[in-house]
Amino acid sequence: MSRSKQANRRPQKPSAQAGKVGHRAARGGKASGTEEYWLYGDHAVLAALANPKRKLRRLVVTRSKFEGLDPETKGRIEETIAPEFFEKEAIAALLPENAIHQGIALLPAPLAEPAIEDLPDRQTAGPFIVALLDQVTDPQNVGAILRSAAAFNIQALIVPDRHSPPITGVLAKAASGAVESVPMIRVGNLSRALDQLADRGFWRIGLDGHAGQDLDQAAAGLEKVAIVLGSEGKGLRHLTAEKCDLLARLPISDRIESLNVSNAAAIAFYELARASRIS
Repeated sequence: MSRSKQANRRPQKPSAQAGKVGHRAARGGKASGTEEYWLYGDHAVLAALANPKRKLRRLVVTRSKFEGLDPETKGRIEETIAPEFFEKEAIAALLPENAIHQGIALLPAPLAEPAIEDLPDRQTAGPFIVALLDQVTDPQNVGAILRSAAAFNIQALIVPDRHSPPITGVLAKAASGAVESVPMIRVGNLSRALDQLADRGFWRIGLDGHAGQDLDQAAAGLEKVAIVLGSEGKGLRHLTAEKCDLLARLPISDRIESLNVSNAAAIAFYELARASRIS
């Protein structure tokens, strides 16, 4: 198939060599968790304070931290929530052990989660890229992937309800504020989610170190891409890979077999952005 001619058309049936990734059915409008969690540290807290969709419950902060904030941030805080002034040790007592809070922590209401159906049909500029994680369970990895997704304009991160971490302070800290800007869509079945994306015109590309082509080649000329990444240990599951239209690899040295999933995601997002500029 000529990619330049077929870039905007989805195949009626994936080829026999199609990639391997999972699908999930979307569920929309639900909060991203029912248990309360604290956000802590400058990036996570300040991004949440700047997010008009966030409902705020408590803000605890040292007096010196509050006085050191820029006037715009202090004004926003005073308009939305009354800060509670705590000593550093009192803030630490509210948080997980060894949490680096930098003198500020926020207890927000969970964000509402969108569904796949809520995704727009297209981007106003550039390719429309979403990422799916196939049973990536480590919250710091998921947070780091969200951070890279924000850096490279990935439109959403889609994860299974099961075998994926909830949004917590640990995840949000690793995401460095990206929890507020990259929608996280939880689905009941990853395979059905991939089917939904195919119906919406996305090419599903599974990341596989043994694939026959590099990711930038696979994505060249495509306007809508769903990139699928496997778990830290096992990679893509067989059923997930079978749902992919293509498998692609990262251009890394043969001296190492694989990368940590958050590192692989960052490189994959960069390669997709580069492919869109070249094509």
